[in-house]
Amino acid sequence: MSIPPCPSCKSPYAYEDGTLLVCPECAHEWSTAADVDAVDAVIRDAFGAILSNGDSLTVIKDLKVKGSSLVVKVGTKVKNIRIVPGDHDIECKIDGIGAMQLKSEFVKKA
Repeated sequence: MSIPPCPSCKSPYAYEDGTLLVCPECAHEWSTAADVDAVDAVIRDAFGAILSNGDSLTVIKDLKVKGSSLVVKVGTKVKNIRIVPGDHDIECKIDGIGAMQLKSEFVKKA
């Protein structure tokens, strides 16, 4: 089995340490299993419906926009979403506000 180079500094000298891979040059640690889990994760809305890229959603709770006095109101329609990894797992554009990231727990599939 070949060990992939470090994703941080691209060093070819990475080694295995238990379940992690470690780079001796930059001390970056990563797991190849975590990468597989992130790809296979299923994102669901607040009611359990599976979300996918291009879906249309409706916001189910007033959401304050951080760093602004704007609020995304209940019932706001969001079209053509994109699923991304992370805590805020939906990227979208909302009319009058612009590009945003939303948590799937605050939306329902339209």
